[in-house]
Amino acid sequence: MTSIDRVVISSYDPVLVALSVVIAIFASYAALDLAGRVTSAHGRARSLWLSGGAIAMGIGIWSMHYIGMLAFRLPIPVRYDWPTVLLSLLAAIFASVVALFVVSRRTMGVFRASAGSIFMGCASPQCTTSAWQLCACRRCATTRSHS
Repeated sequence: MTSIDRVVISSYDPVLVALSVVIAIFASYAALDLAGRVTSAHGRARSLWLSGGAIAMGIGIWSMHYIGMLAFRLPIPVRYDWPTVLLSLLAAIFASVVALFVVSRRTMGVFRASAGSIFMGCASPQCTTSAWQLCACRRCATTRSHS
């Protein structure tokens, strides 16, 4: 069997893709608005605004990724590993805390902006796609062992 015999045809549901983009836009707007409030707040209020912004942004990122993954249609059943799904939500919120903390400083600069962006870009998507890959890999391994 050649590798061409193993091609899986896939497609995307455009409505879910659009919904994913809309969620990302609204989550970004909410988080950036809250980041502005973090910058001007002090003490306990700063912590509360930072927490609220991070939770809003983390849930928005997490939702956007999973809805985008649901938009990906395959001719085989795909399930999600729930512990990894929940871990990815926590990772998205944690990454949002770090990013919002970095960008809400009185002075930011290129280094801080770059560090926050890189951390945010690397932390969240990896956990999100791992939930799908873990289950898919287990399913493939189970299928192969029964063949």
